[in-house]
Amino acid sequence: MKNLPSVKAISFKNADVLISQLSKHKEAWLQVEIPERIIYLRYCLDGVQKVAAKWIERVCLEKGIDPTKSLAGEEWLAGPMVIVRNLRLLIEALEAFGQPKPKRWITRPDGQVVAQVLPGSFIDNIFWMGFTGEVWIEPGKPTTQGLNYRKKHDKGSVALILEAGNNLSLSLTDTLYKLFVEDQVVIIKISQINEYDISFIEEAFRSLIEDGFFKVVYGDAELGSYLCHHPEIDTVHITGSDCTHDAIVWGKTFEEQLQRKASNQPLLKKPITSELGCVTPVLVVPGVWSKSDLIFQARHVASMVTHNASFNCDAAKVLVTAKGWKQRDTFLEILHQELAAIPTRKAYYPGARERYEAFLDQYPQAQALVYADEESIPWTVIPQVPPKTGEYALNHEAFCGLLAEVTLDAEDPGEFLAKAVNFANQKVKGTLSCVLLVHPKTEKAYSAEIDRAIANLRYGGIGVNVWTGIIYALGLTTWGAFPGNTLTDIGSGRGVVHNAYMFDHPQKSVVRSPFRIYPTPAWFVTHKNLLQLGQRVTAFEAYPTWGKLLDVVFAALKG
Repeated sequence: MKNLPSVKAISFKNADVLISQLSKHKEAWLQVEIPERIIYLRYCLDGVQKVAAKWIERVCLEKGIDPTKSLAGEEWLAGPMVIVRNLRLLIEALEAFGQPKPKRWITRPDGQVVAQVLPGSFIDNIFWMGFTGEVWIEPGKPTTQGLNYRKKHDKGSVALILEAGNNLSLSLTDTLYKLFVEDQVVIIKISQINEYDISFIEEAFRSLIEDGFFKVVYGDAELGSYLCHHPEIDTVHITGSDCTHDAIVWGKTFEEQLQRKASNQPLLKKPITSELGCVTPVLVVPGVWSKSDLIFQARHVASMVTHNASFNCDAAKVLVTAKGWKQRDTFLEILHQELAAIPTRKAYYPGARERYEAFLDQYPQAQALVYADEESIPWTVIPQVPPKTGEYALNHEAFCGLLAEVTLDAEDPGEFLAKAVNFANQKVKGTLSCVLLVHPKTEKAYSAEIDRAIANLRYGGIGVNVWTGIIYALGLTTWGAFPGNTLTDIGSGRGVVHNAYMFDHPQKSVVRSPFRIYPTPAWFVTHKNLLQLGQRVTAFEAYPTWGKLLDVVFAALKG
């Protein structure tokens, strides 16, 4: 790795030049009509495909993954696939003048309106067989689409995006949202973790960069702070942690933050949106599961923990089960076996070892399930975490391979659901993502309770029998915290991205899948043909055809 080229951090002076160039083009961007915007999107779509293979090879090397092995497919699916799908969906949205029609609108008994967005086409019915995706509109708000996009702005805006660095699709899908939905030109500051992304981004998004609508820079936190407060930066978007957000908005020290919050005098006075992670809970509804059900869902949860070495804002972090569930011990035993069978990954994200050790200090009962060398962190479970307010594991996002296990005093599904929703809403930090696992027979018998639980969960993304990483990847759905966070209590952030239907007032997205998915889901770490599948799904999502769909099916069946 020492011989790989690196990018030099940009100086403040050079950053000034780039921002000035963007500022001069922010009015011009407002005048770019839909046909021209679609051309830009198609250039980017082809550009991402052109650089994808080399890009993934570099990412894999940095993360300690053999780019020729199956696991490299994980990077294809989380990176280029998500980007090209997002690009294609935006093209379709613009072709519909910012108002693509959902499959149907549903008005719930309480009056809340829900848009079903998946499946959206005949080909979706096959590719996403058995899945449904919904975007719930905020109660009392209109079901309008694309108002921000279609309204005439008084003046253009320059948006700054501060990237977290754990996923190469993050910054680019955020960029696309700012450009094509919110009508702002964009400058990204790439994280120090993945400065190598710059050359690939510049190649893939060359048309937007050359025409002065998009810039990419690299540097440290000091540069990030300088950019945030630059007079020609109009808005800021950040992916990362609430601590980073508060340092930007309220001040570097905790004392300064408290003083400024008390007087409501933020250091940053510009509009800021954010996606700041979550202690993602997985709520396991008690039921009667077969042995194969137990194995499948244990493998499912294990994959939610280990995907991307657990450096995901939607990684499973708290497993919630019912004390009275007769199969609880068996399920946990199988889950531990599944985790123990998964090789560890390079702990490439900064601070992982320190966060891991901090959890071990809090929980001496933590159990490492697999051997880990000095570059990695073992998959670790923490049994018997108390479900109480202020509990460390419920209020700190580990951002490494740790899973806390919580038991609620409940026996039947109805009792568990009521307690689990209250627990997730009141005692677990964050409102970004939540998973509900429920057997179809239980769901049928307790349909009203399940529906009430989904309605009452205050999370921006809810996966029913599916990992919320799919909500992130779909693009049709929204990605962001549940509305209501304030700058003084930011939680998982404010605002949404993706949202290809351009809903003006989304509350949350809900994706449902079958309890058992066949063939092996692409996000399962046990998939045996993931590299080929990732490559073929990326090609399909860029330009869907029946022939490419068959290629995907054949690759999936080998998994």
